[in-house]
Amino acid sequence: MTFKKLLLSAAMAGALVVGQAGAVLAADLIAIITPSHDNPFFKAEADGAAAKAQELGYETLVLVHDDDANKQSQLMDTAVARGAKAIILDNAGADATVAAVQKAKDAGVPSFLIDREINATGVAVSQIVSNNYQGAQLGAEEFVKHMGEAGKYVELVGKESDTNAGIRSQGYHDVIDQYPDLEMVAQQSANWSQTEAFEKMESMLQAHPDIKGVISGNDTMAMGAWAALEAAGRTDVIVVGFDGSNDVRDSITKGGIKATVLQPAYRQAELAVEQADQYLKTGSTGADEKQLMDCILINADNAAKLETFALKE
Repeated sequence: MTFKKLLLSAAMAGALVVGQAGAVLAADLIAIITPSHDNPFFKAEADGAAAKAQELGYETLVLVHDDDANKQSQLMDTAVARGAKAIILDNAGADATVAAVQKAKDAGVPSFLIDREINATGVAVSQIVSNNYQGAQLGAEEFVKHMGEAGKYVELVGKESDTNAGIRSQGYHDVIDQYPDLEMVAQQSANWSQTEAFEKMESMLQAHPDIKGVISGNDTMAMGAWAALEAAGRTDVIVVGFDGSNDVRDSITKGGIKATVLQPAYRQAELAVEQADQYLKTGSTGADEKQLMDCILINADNAAKLETFALKE
């Protein structure tokens, strides 16, 4: 390859710069790897991390693993091969991700996890996650209030390999199960998917036409459930989600979905980049590996202040 072509390749890659002596050198690159940007939560993470990294003077490499652990492993290998100094990761499985993060660490590339934990410590430098249990309890309390402490309901659970799915469900039930007149008649996973949630909601509604409420492990599934309920003429059913998306915000303000729980995706991603920057410069983040950020209940009282997974004053 000619030097001219090598420079062109470097420019297209966005991860290389030309040094003063004319040599092609690796730039300070941060890789940002998340699930699909079709989900606005993950897009907000990627946007927040990329904006903060660029503000701090880094090049960025933004990649999507689609919740596929094998693809995630390949993308992390790509990040290492491209000379990334750090990886910001919303992972594709609490167990399946450990080996990939360890491999990057062994190659000298530290990982900073957001949103989802992995089932190991000492492998990633930081694991910055929402306090999913606390948030789920907020959502459950609001759900119970709207249900009038009685009635049949169904639950849509997230991806089973994601620890957040189980933590949120547990948080919901530790509140709801205290009310003997609330009866869960069905519980199904819709894998965080709006399409799957629509289909699951249709089938659950056919099997249990007398349900009064739906509690959902995330907003994407809540939107799918609400669409199915609207199509069936059942807008009387109470729906509560989790994430704090603009879509659910809009539904709340129109009198549709009743509530959601905001987890600060954008700020988490910014914080991960800030800690990566500090770690690269000093060898320490100055914080514990596992860090929890509290969630905020969003309902008709404050929904208008919600914008892109952040509550504006």
